[in-house]
Amino acid sequence: MASLTLGPVASAEAPLRWASDGTANVPFTFHDPAEQTRMVGFEYDIMAEIGRRLSRDTQFVQNDWDGLIPGLQRGFYEMVADGIEMTPEHMEALDFSRPYYVTAERIVVRRDQAGLDSFERLGGHAVGTIKDTLAERMLRDRSDVKLSSYDEESNAFSDLKDGRLDAVLLDGPIALYYGEADPALRIVGPPIGHLAYGVAFKKGANQELRRHVDQALQDMVADGALHRILARWNLWTPEMVEWTGDRTNPNIAPTEWERYLAATAPTPGWEAWFYRYVGFLPLIARGAALTLAVSACAMVLAVGLGLALALTRRYGPAWLASLATLYVEIIRGTPLLIQILFIFYGLPGIGIRFSPFVAGVLGLGLNYAAYEAENYRAGLQSVARGQMEAATALNMTHAQALRYVVVPQAFRVVVPVMTNDFISLLKDSSLVSIITLTELSQTYVRLSSTYFDYFGTGLMVGAAYLLLGLPFVRLARMAEKRLAVSERNGQGRR
Repeated sequence: MASLTLGPVASAEAPLRWASDGTANVPFTFHDPAEQTRMVGFEYDIMAEIGRRLSRDTQFVQNDWDGLIPGLQRGFYEMVADGIEMTPEHMEALDFSRPYYVTAERIVVRRDQAGLDSFERLGGHAVGTIKDTLAERMLRDRSDVKLSSYDEESNAFSDLKDGRLDAVLLDGPIALYYGEADPALRIVGPPIGHLAYGVAFKKGANQELRRHVDQALQDMVADGALHRILARWNLWTPEMVEWTGDRTNPNIAPTEWERYLAATAPTPGWEAWFYRYVGFLPLIARGAALTLAVSACAMVLAVGLGLALALTRRYGPAWLASLATLYVEIIRGTPLLIQILFIFYGLPGIGIRFSPFVAGVLGLGLNYAAYEAENYRAGLQSVARGQMEAATALNMTHAQALRYVVVPQAFRVVVPVMTNDFISLLKDSSLVSIITLTELSQTYVRLSSTYFDYFGTGLMVGAAYLLLGLPFVRLARMAEKRLAVSERNGQGRR
């Protein structure tokens, strides 16, 4: 077949941005278990090959699964490749390239189980799968199946190993890498159903790019490049042979499959575990640094805005106090998750765009400002009205009385509550993972799902959260003691 003739796409200098959720996404796009800073996966290789054929640099954009399509629709990237099934429902909402992979559903059970080797035999058993997939729709049609749907496939396989599930029904590539690669599990029965993955585009947009991608994929099938990529990942299957018509046998070793098995194999002995955990430390440190940065900036915003809201409600004009009260009630009455999603994905609809970091800081800061406002209002109410009257009697202005007399006394009351709120904000910062920020909780999901180690990794990440919070608890106690001493000294002088 003639090579692809490139038009304007080839001359463009901007990188070709495509997104996936690389947190727990084996074997599609994921962090190499042997080198966590490196992205790998059969989709990652396919997208790199497409970029090479289009003479475009490709730029991978990490996003949470639930945010992939909203991000695509808001123009944060041009394409999404994340095992998205080309169902009629999806094709109504998105444009797709031609399929780059076809597969079927497979049943995974524990190694010592028997009898659940067909879709019909799943009746009367607890079966797990991933949300919004063909497998879930198939299982929902079975009233005799106890269905459990998951956001992460690693959690489904963990429950299968722990006996909470009797079987898992998932796409072929997932079953192979999470099931067959695990000594405790195995794939049973014939393939079930049929599904295809395609590169997703925003509906009605990037039509020229989509045509170029289609041509690139067609050329990859014709010259065997797609075959070679999939063979390295042990994913060249009879379904792919039937779909592509490529019946050649290039004798390509499944090098990436073997590399993955070696990197995720159980580590014998405490020394191997020790070095693996030591290797986690840089990733956890980076996640902790981002968590601390987001939390600290958000708390500064929350403290400043919260104090302004409290002063407005207590001392401001009636109309402004009403607006401050309305803000507090709206923020407290809506979930933080919705607020973060609205800031990051909703506001671009009216032309307001923020980076993930700024959006995370704004979401957390604006939310906690409402709670801080109530804390400060309670602190202000605890200061006797005579303090304000005494200050004004000493020829202080209203603003000076607030600054030098009322607010410092109120601050002594709310310091312990502020400390507690900051610890809560540290933990709530995990929600910013939904807008592409890889903080501590996202680091935990990535490491635990890659190595199937929830216990040791969980202890390390939990310790990181604890270490982040303890210094601030200590500082708050020192501030309380200092304020208490200052207050006693002031009383002694009187």
